[in-house]
Order: sequence, then structure tokens, then C-alpha cells
Amino acid sequence: MLVMSPEMSKVIQEQEWGQLIAQTAQGDQAALATLYDCTSPQVFGFVLKILNNRESAEEVTLDVYTQVWRQAHTYDRTRGTPGAWLMTLARTRAIDRFRAGAAERGRIESLDAAQLFASDEGTPEQNVAGQERRRYVHQALNTLTAEQRQAIALAYFYGLSQSEIAEKLELPLGTVKTRMRLGMIKLRDALAPYETGLVL
Repeated sequence: MLVMSPEMSKVIQEQEWGQLIAQTAQGDQAALATLYDCTSPQVFGFVLKILNNRESAEEVTLDVYTQVWRQAHTYDRTRGTPGAWLMTLARTRAIDRFRAGAAERGRIESLDAAQLFASDEGTPEQNVAGQERRRYVHQALNTLTAEQRQAIALAYFYGLSQSEIAEKLELPLGTVKTRMRLGMIKLRDALAPYETGLVL
């Protein structure tokens, strides 16, 4: 019996999602429902990591699929996989909710606990390269202080400005700027040996 590799399973899965998005763009509500059933657990889990509030995450997840219904015709497979497109919509919606203050202000996941989603890695070689990049970045993050990681996480994963980070952490703006500047310098230095093969 032929055993399908995880990479091949992912490719087939993405192809199926792409077809469902195309059908949704033609007004097929059943296709949207199937897409929701197949992908909403991943979308919900991702949104929940950002908002840290189940009720808000459920609302944002529904918003994402409402947006899919309205904008399925805008999906361009040449710019990324269907999964990556969905996660981009989810991230944008979740950050909008987070910044609007509608979500409860719970704890913030540290940067090294955040999940990164591949955009268009379709071959095993590209997957390996992506794993290597993530390993380099993870090692680099470990050189930062907890305060530096927190400031950078709020900026890059939650979309907050430096002023908003200062307000969130109840710190002077200058302190936040210093932490981010020193953190980015450390990251740059730590990643320097890999920069020829690493694109952030």
C-alpha cells in the first residue's frame, strides 16, 4: 500500500482548499461551508493565540469566513497557498480586534511561543529550508532579554506601534524604543552568520 508523505498530503490539501475557494468565488455556499469545516480549527487556533480570548476568537473566526465569502475572487494562488491566504486574513482581523480593545487584555504570548505559518513552501527542499530559517531565528531570539522579546513580539506579531506598546506595558516611550533598538541589534548580530541564506 502506498503511504503518502506529509509533504504530499499538504500539497493535496492545499489544492483542495484552493478549489473550494474558487467555487466560493462563484457563489457556491456549500463550498464555503466545506472550507469552513476543513480550515476553521486552524484559523480559530491562530486567532486565539493572538487574542487570548475564546469568545472574541470565535467572533473573529466567523468574520474571517464572511470576508472569504466576499473576497474569494481576490485570491491569487501565485502569491501564496490557500492556507497562507486564510491565515493572512485571520491575522489582519485578529490584530484589528486586538488594537480596537475589544478583546480582553490577557497575557501576551512570548515571541518564541508564537506560531509562524509558511506562505508558499511547496517542496520538501523548501520545507527543510524553512525549518532551518526558523531554527536560526529561534536561536537568535534566545539571545534577547525577556523584555526585548516582549517589545518585539508586540510590534511584529500584534501590530502595535511603539506608543501603543508603551501604553500597554505602562512604560516610558523612550524605554520601549531602547528595548526594541537593542533587541533588533542583537538579532542582526546573531543572524549575521546566516544572512546569506536567510531572508526575514
